[in-house]
Amino acid sequence: MRLMCAVCIFALSGLLPAFAQSTATTTAPPPVPSDVAELAAVVVTGVQPGPGLWKVTRKDPATGDHVLWVLGTLSPLPQSVQWQSHDLEQVISESQQVLLSPSVTFNADIGFLGKIFLLPSAYSARKNEDGQTLQQVLPPPVYARWQVLKQKYIGNDRGIERWRPIFVAQELYKKAIKANGLSKTGGIQANVDALAKRYGVKEVPTSYQVVIEHPGAALKAFKSSAPHDTTCFIRTLDSIEQDMPMMKARANAWATGDLQALRELPDSARRDACVAALADAGFARTLGLDDVPAKQAQVWLAAARAALGSNKQTFAMLPMDELLKPDGYIGQLKAQGYLVESPEDGDDIDPATSSSVGVSKNAGSTSH
Repeated sequence: MRLMCAVCIFALSGLLPAFAQSTATTTAPPPVPSDVAELAAVVVTGVQPGPGLWKVTRKDPATGDHVLWVLGTLSPLPQSVQWQSHDLEQVISESQQVLLSPSVTFNADIGFLGKIFLLPSAYSARKNEDGQTLQQVLPPPVYARWQVLKQKYIGNDRGIERWRPIFVAQELYKKAIKANGLSKTGGIQANVDALAKRYGVKEVPTSYQVVIEHPGAALKAFKSSAPHDTTCFIRTLDSIEQDMPMMKARANAWATGDLQALRELPDSARRDACVAALADAGFARTLGLDDVPAKQAQVWLAAARAALGSNKQTFAMLPMDELLKPDGYIGQLKAQGYLVESPEDGDDIDPATSSSVGVSKNAGSTSH
């Protein structure tokens, strides 16, 4: 399962959830609202409420309502926030399943010896062709910007100078958000995992599985197809130099449950540019990565409909954008006839007062 990768998983680290959001052609970074710099000068810390939960209901005259509670996730999030999760614990403890966030998994059954033979090739795919350095493959103004940010966030690492720009971009972004008091996940998944284990609730993956039938050929295609590394790299520099206040503001808005601010604060263009760099490459079409958003949506929506059909109560996680945009996953469930209520719709969807909460996690199933 994990072979591809030393390459694909590293390259897509932090990007795979974004496949469900967009792989469209990336434009220039959106303008930053004038009040963002002042708003996000400091990342919030301490105990914070986080966002409320969305409620999706399937009406069943015979057995009563079947409910799916959904938490919107975001990346990055404040690093030093203690998330107050009383509602989350109550919902998970009384659910029959937890639907995990949409993702992509790679499956390559090549055996132990195959992994040994392919591992050097996988690591070599991380490097530029012909041993070139970043200074040789990047435009001089871009390389000069990189040198400044490298010194600030990475230091004197000579080895990284031979990496392909898309891999360097991911490493630089990871270091930069950490230095700015942000975290990739904010520990949300770890909290959910711990609660599901405590209450014996089954976690159900909602991943689109990419089967790699010929891993060696896939690695060769990756090395020869040259994704649009430079666009991803430049957007990453833009994001770190210009978008950090906006990223902090979005992280603060999530931590304090301010959905209106999340709607108004545009996301960085970095992620879409890097996803597009991979999705537009020839090897991506070979692996089935050229239409991931639609395929991920199909997998998650099928899992959600199945859960709403068989469980009295289910908990799920989705990227916040899929909850806020009208045509996101939740919007599609609404269009299919399910009742959808957001945290802004009032106290009637508070898990503590909802009639759907309080059902034993061992409650019987019903057919859809």
